[in-house]
Amino acid sequence: MLYRRFGSTDWEVSILGFGCMRLPTTDGIPISENVNLDEAAAMIRKAVEQGINYLDTAYTYHNGRSESILGEILGEGYREKVRLATKCPVWLVEEPGDFDRFLDEQLGRLRVGHIDYYLFHGLNRRRWEDVKRLGLLSRAEKALADGRIGGIGFSFHDHFQAFREIVDGYDGWCMCQIQYNYMDVDNQAGTRGLRYAAEKGLAVVVMEPLLGGNLARPPREIAELFESFPVKRTPAEWALLWLWEQPGISTVLSGMSTMRQLEENLRTAELSGRHRLSDDELGLIEEARHRFLERAAVPCTGCGYCKPCPNGVDITENISLYNSLVMYDDQLTPRFRYHRFLLEGERASACTGCGECEDKCPQGIKVGELMPEVHAVLGEGKAPTPPAR
Repeated sequence: MLYRRFGSTDWEVSILGFGCMRLPTTDGIPISENVNLDEAAAMIRKAVEQGINYLDTAYTYHNGRSESILGEILGEGYREKVRLATKCPVWLVEEPGDFDRFLDEQLGRLRVGHIDYYLFHGLNRRRWEDVKRLGLLSRAEKALADGRIGGIGFSFHDHFQAFREIVDGYDGWCMCQIQYNYMDVDNQAGTRGLRYAAEKGLAVVVMEPLLGGNLARPPREIAELFESFPVKRTPAEWALLWLWEQPGISTVLSGMSTMRQLEENLRTAELSGRHRLSDDELGLIEEARHRFLERAAVPCTGCGYCKPCPNGVDITENISLYNSLVMYDDQLTPRFRYHRFLLEGERASACTGCGECEDKCPQGIKVGELMPEVHAVLGEGKAPTPPAR
């Protein structure tokens, strides 16, 4: 196992971390509460024995069971071999005292007196305002001082501008967790955010390296692209190797659901230490990215010229989620994010068709006609209209 410095600290983290959001389940539903405890224990303990020293969970994973299961698995000396991260469910915090209530509950679930890294979960601009309004940073600092946590961080889902505001808004961050992969170089925090945080000395932990498995199971034309390349690797291997080439990343989290996935990822992590991607190999990944983008239903570049919407609709995010569903044929994740991360007034359903944004759009997108379709697909589960080719 290879190790890297964790931000500006002296501690070295394994380049592969274990994300505990998609543990093996008995019912085949990846994030259900019916976790296969024996298989999860075997996987996590093998991961630790093979050198993985960073485990990530959260209050809500597996319908609230992930932390308790992890606490049980990390007995018998395994806890001392890893650093443990979990997250404060910011959207459930209604008053300052809720911070300590959740943290103390999580300490009990995990069967520990100390959590190494405590993250504000899923921050965007709106939730960042809640953190400040409720004084949650001072609560976190008190937990840091009394030893309940060892470092304060945040996970993130929004645009680069919001990411920069959060990074600059508090001097005590030790780490951040961002969604990043070869398809997200311009999305969410993106490459700019990765570099910005790393330059500030934050450890950057990558989540969704395979976009919820979408990059591991690409559409036929992209799978055939990889298969035709002289060097034979799986799409998942290419995606992970690309990430480990990117400067500024401390560790890459993988939400592994089977022992086979763990073993494959361990081999890929070992390979990354012996092999640097050639220009041709980097070109292969760029071509895969280009072909994914060609599948997008709407030619939105995310330039933001359509903003602000007079009715409050987050136009670019609605289109991005719609495109993700079409590009990756992923029926679950975009719809989940539509309901979880967008307020009702920010969703496509709030569009009145006023046309103000259409006059500003360089791509000539008919937003007023598109938004009802977006809401029908993301909000109501309708099958998307196939893009015109």
